[in-house]
Amino acid sequence: MVKNGTTPIIKSKNSVRKPLSKSDGNGLKIIPLGGLHEIGKNTCVFEYDDEIILLDAGLAFPTDGMHGVNIVLPDVTYLRENRHKIKGMIVTHGHEDHIGGIAFHLKQFDIPVIYGPRLAMALLQGKLEEAGVSDRTELRSVRPREIVRLGKSFLVEYIRNTHSIADSFTVAINTPVGVVIHSGDFKIDHTPVDGEHFDFQRLAEYGEKGVQCLLSDSTNAEVPGFTPSESSVYPNLDRIFSQAPGRILVTTFASSVHRLNIILDIAQKQGRSVAVVGRSMLNVIAHARNLGYIKCQDDLFIPLNTLRDTPDDQVLILTTGSQGEPLSAMTRIANGAHRQISIKQGDTVVFSANPIPGNTIAVVNTIDKLMMLGANVIYGRHHGIHVSGHGCQEDHKLMLALTRPKFFVPVHGEHRMLIKHSQTAQSMGIPAENMIIIDNGDVVELTKDSIGVIDRVKAGVEPVDSSRTGVVKDDVMQERRQLAEDGVVTVAVAVDLEGKLISQPKIHFRGVVTSVDQTLLQMSINKAIESTLNNRWSEFVRSFEGQKEVDWVGVETQVERSIERSLKRELNRSNPLVVLLMNTPNGDTSDHAEQEEKPAPKTTGRRRTRTAARVAS
Repeated sequence: MVKNGTTPIIKSKNSVRKPLSKSDGNGLKIIPLGGLHEIGKNTCVFEYDDEIILLDAGLAFPTDGMHGVNIVLPDVTYLRENRHKIKGMIVTHGHEDHIGGIAFHLKQFDIPVIYGPRLAMALLQGKLEEAGVSDRTELRSVRPREIVRLGKSFLVEYIRNTHSIADSFTVAINTPVGVVIHSGDFKIDHTPVDGEHFDFQRLAEYGEKGVQCLLSDSTNAEVPGFTPSESSVYPNLDRIFSQAPGRILVTTFASSVHRLNIILDIAQKQGRSVAVVGRSMLNVIAHARNLGYIKCQDDLFIPLNTLRDTPDDQVLILTTGSQGEPLSAMTRIANGAHRQISIKQGDTVVFSANPIPGNTIAVVNTIDKLMMLGANVIYGRHHGIHVSGHGCQEDHKLMLALTRPKFFVPVHGEHRMLIKHSQTAQSMGIPAENMIIIDNGDVVELTKDSIGVIDRVKAGVEPVDSSRTGVVKDDVMQERRQLAEDGVVTVAVAVDLEGKLISQPKIHFRGVVTSVDQTLLQMSINKAIESTLNNRWSEFVRSFEGQKEVDWVGVETQVERSIERSLKRELNRSNPLVVLLMNTPNGDTSDHAEQEEKPAPKTTGRRRTRTAARVAS
């Protein structure tokens, strides 16, 4: 355990891991499954004795190398294995990186009850119904300062905070070892758009009574000062809209309810009708209006099919796609692929959002295409049309000053952000030995006197393909990368019962770049196949009660390997995927069914091959 006077445990993916602490056996376990050393898929487990509660369950977006992947979820093997312990979930707010994974998880295990803000619960209800899992849990909305009980060990109070989405909360989790405050995503906004102020008083009361541990959002830990108020973008957007000669197209995060409220208010003031494009944007606006977080008249909105009948200087199109997402409305408009909206001279396009790390290239490509089509594109920090929803260093200091925690764990951020946040905490008087920097999967044990990492559970990612129905396993992902980088070679071989080729192999190259003439490459592959059949055939043939049996799986494995060796020799560093299709004769008397059950041969390194199909010729 980490105690006063000892060196703090700092764990990271790139550092040498220190020995695990010894468990006291009666502590609270805190197990992050996502949100550490990354942005997104925020998921945290709190466990005491035989009871588990979850705090949020988000998703992340794929990196460039995740071909065909739509979203990324945390590996929840630990929850599947301990589903009988789960007593419920607490949700802090309605952003996708906090609630986007819940519907997927409910397909694997039940969650008895989910407590959360009204807006988050409204958004989540639609997701669960669409996924067909609404019967796997019960959704209960909470109000500020409401206290809910989960199991015997957890009493949770919801404390209003300010963020880029309405109805956002910090939570105080009362446990047998003391109070744990989880900040949720937050910034200190003294002039919130919706008039819902940060409940500093309640936080201070907990700080006065004693907070055992604070887990706090680290997203902007590297940035000095305070994060500006959401209200600060109003005059800048107002000025830009008033100067636009024709149509205005605005893109922002669909879940940024405060920003949407500002945009709609300005449109109404300037006499512009609003057409909303994008399913998520329509969904959020509908729920936010029903709950009173967006206030505007019904006649402000017009359907897309009436745009032609409305003067350009009276139109504002509110659309998704601020992050350059391939299927978003703004990206399709930029590509000229949207059925109802095309860019024309005089259009003003406003990006009221900054690119999330990893999305910059997609965003600038979209901006370039819009400019090429004749739009005036307004983007970038210098225009003052976007502010972060996450606190900077002074916001973090205020959170620390109000809660005065005994122990501190920075969460929700990449490694450098966690380090910087811990340094800020030290400047506020928290001893270095009372804080730890952890990874996803670390099991943190918190007692009344200590904090330390005592174990690890399986953690990682579960990429979901574009159909959003299946997890893309590691071997499939490697095959996709191999296809994208080196292409595929398909080889069709017909072999008789004597191990002779019935005809010349048919070889096809797709996406394979080579300086070698393909005819020579085909000759090399043919030679490798013939050599294997001539020299190794006897190893795979046996006679049983007067009948000849052939181990076709063994033949296929050796032929595959000979083809790969040939390609490696001829192509040097290129390593295309090899797909072998082997046709066997009708006279084959081997145990087909039994052989089909055998697993494909294991592969090493970057090589991935499909076991050849056995088709009767």
